[in-house]
Amino acid sequence: MKETFIEMIKEVDLKDPIFIEALPGIGHVGKLVAEHIIHELGAEKFAELYSPSFPPQVFVDEDGIVEPMKNEFYYVKNQGEDGRDFIFLGGNTQGLSPEGQYEICGHILDFVEKYGVKEIYTLGGLGTGQPVEKPKVFGAATNQELAETLKEQGVTLRSADGGIIGASGLILGLGTSRGMNGVCLMGETPGYFIDADASKAVLTTLLQMIKIDVDVAKLEERAEETRKMISKAQQMEREMAERMNIVPGEEDLRYIG
Repeated sequence: MKETFIEMIKEVDLKDPIFIEALPGIGHVGKLVAEHIIHELGAEKFAELYSPSFPPQVFVDEDGIVEPMKNEFYYVKNQGEDGRDFIFLGGNTQGLSPEGQYEICGHILDFVEKYGVKEIYTLGGLGTGQPVEKPKVFGAATNQELAETLKEQGVTLRSADGGIIGASGLILGLGTSRGMNGVCLMGETPGYFIDADASKAVLTTLLQMIKIDVDVAKLEERAEETRKMISKAQQMEREMAERMNIVPGEEDLRYIG
């Protein structure tokens, strides 16, 4: 594989869909939210993205089956009070380098732009490094009007002392030049375990904003499933980081908001 590419599984016809990005990050908050909504709404996978900028490894599941590193696009039509179509982006990894992140996010935006996406939600965690009794939802927006909408939803706006690293930030930033606007929702989390409480806080806010109703109570069950599935992947990433002399921290793009 010499370049990033998207493999179509199914051709779909969507009308001005809302795009929701939730790749792995701090506490796997966004990933857990997206997987829950995808399952509850019965969203269908229609494309996969592969890239040489992903970690040079494969994921091995509980049954010893190899799964390549990839991002996955799902869709669902005519949902919620407004009868909107949606595209969800999930997966088991992000790009390892800044250059890789920019290239991959460019391909992602090229892809969703073809379907008429103008509205974006990116999901993730905001790491505190310490226990959180009741997770808050922090947010950022691409314009003042959306920032006011976040405040109306009880979201605490992200202050100027911190950015949003990785796909959750890049997709919003790069999307504005294409006429796309949106918000990032981040659940407050210690960051060192699969955080169902932070995911529940983000999920509740997201559902209010996109006007969709799904069963939030089942999120904890999915969190336990995700913990088992991801534990092995995290060990693989730590081993890979050691071999590549990457010190987890601000420059470690695999653990982002």
